[in-house]
Amino acid sequence: MVSQLRASLPLSAPDPAARAKAHPWLHAVEGTVQVFTSPHRSFFTNVMVQAMRVAGQGHAVLIAQFLKGGIRQGVDQSMQFGQGLEWMRPDIQRAIASDETTEGERAAIALLWQHAETMARQGRYSLVVLDELSLAIRFGLIAEADVLTFLQQRPSQVDVIMTGPEMPASLLAIADQVTEFRRHFMP
Repeated sequence: MVSQLRASLPLSAPDPAARAKAHPWLHAVEGTVQVFTSPHRSFFTNVMVQAMRVAGQGHAVLIAQFLKGGIRQGVDQSMQFGQGLEWMRPDIQRAIASDETTEGERAAIALLWQHAETMARQGRYSLVVLDELSLAIRFGLIAEADVLTFLQQRPSQVDVIMTGPEMPASLLAIADQVTEFRRHFMP
């Protein structure tokens, strides 16, 4: 099906993202909003597997990890995995674990949010993963209202995955799927 879509795209559009946004079949495919949450900070392996699968199918994917740093990244130094998976972290020196942040850390996280939001609205990515978004909201680094506006105004075909503990009720209410990981210990 992907090859059929590519073969029938108008060649006058300058870049693949613009051609994909213009194709009438893609507007029939509604993107989803998924939430993966747990009571503790956790790495969601199945989210990463889903991102890799989508990228492997030839679609562009962005993973934005808002609270992880320490590896000299930022929006200008993203990691590329294969042809379609772009992984970004803010240009900060540590992992953020509380609302105690420096002005530079807040600015770097705001820049990453702005970049992810802008690129998703332009239709550059088919899937956008917003990792530890709930904690970034709780720590006052990203406004909950801004996330709601983004979700409502994104191109209809863009899938979004949000992760983190204590996801705000407003985001849970608009999610198409909510997955909660719980640990049950057997005696």
